[in-house]
Amino acid sequence: MSEELKNLLSEDLRDELTKIFEKATNEIADLIVTQDLDQIKIDFIGKKGQLTDILRKIGKLSPEERPVLGSHANEVRERIANAIEDKRKQLSIKDGEQKLISEKIDVTLPSRRTEHGKRHPISTVITELEDIFIGMGFDVVSGPEIEYAYYNFTALNTPESHPARDLQDTFYINGANINTIDGEEVVLRTQTSSVQIRVMEKTQPPIRMVCPGRVFRCDSVDATHSPMFHQLEGLVVDKNITMNDLRDTLEEFVRGLFNEDTKIRFRPHHFPFTEPSAEVDFQCFICGGKGCSFCKDEGWIEMLGAGMVHPKVLAECGIDPEIYTGFAFGFGLDRLAMVKYGIDDLRLLFENDIRFLRQL
Repeated sequence: MSEELKNLLSEDLRDELTKIFEKATNEIADLIVTQDLDQIKIDFIGKKGQLTDILRKIGKLSPEERPVLGSHANEVRERIANAIEDKRKQLSIKDGEQKLISEKIDVTLPSRRTEHGKRHPISTVITELEDIFIGMGFDVVSGPEIEYAYYNFTALNTPESHPARDLQDTFYINGANINTIDGEEVVLRTQTSSVQIRVMEKTQPPIRMVCPGRVFRCDSVDATHSPMFHQLEGLVVDKNITMNDLRDTLEEFVRGLFNEDTKIRFRPHHFPFTEPSAEVDFQCFICGGKGCSFCKDEGWIEMLGAGMVHPKVLAECGIDPEIYTGFAFGFGLDRLAMVKYGIDDLRLLFENDIRFLRQL
């Protein structure tokens, strides 16, 4: 190639570099979307870009002009790359400002409502009962759910021959292969009365206590039965305690739970750990005793068992029955919750259906 042609080629390449730089900078200046910068980078300084084509043509120049024009081409490349990065920063700042405007939070608006949990109906009833009895001077105590048969049966004047101690009625640990501790059978407690025995063993009268908690019996699950349910038992032991004190206490309790006009009645019954014993009915709080579908037209609802503590039970716990007397009562909390909230199926309380629980 003649010197004259090489000089002409050199001039043309310089012009092309100038045009490429001006075109690139103009396109960069007009951009408003960050993503388009990547395409400009590919078009001008990429492996197959316009500047790469120029660099290939530089190889045809004289040895003297090659480094000069090559240096100029690299300078153009660097300036285009810097222009792209500067534009990227500008657009990033602008995008950030737009995002702040579009996503700003009006702190004066009310917050979104969050759904809060609340007490289960049985827990609510337990809390209400505890408040009522604490207001009457009772202590709230608790005891083990896995219990010695002595506390669950024997100390409560329930002999080994009693049907309640049969395997079909009581959960013995490991079922028929009964475990023992210090010679005593171990059961899942069938009643919270076992806590009364533990308290009387360790405490001398006067005693005023209630003990709510879970109990277990071999029942099939249906609308009114469950192998696990809840009880609350009460105990008062002191000098000169009579059935009148029992009745007054229960009347005060029932009025606190339902309303001032609610009445109770006693019916004779038998419990091995009380003598005399009674079943206690509440006047139907819906019809006021007139009779309705809820109370099966009887006007009364059977709710709890009660009576005077049997002298043998007092003596077994080291309390002299010649000096002290007492009364005890107990009832199912699940049944009480069903009556209070008008629930007709016990299983609803344990299925944890949120649609049902929201209604209470």
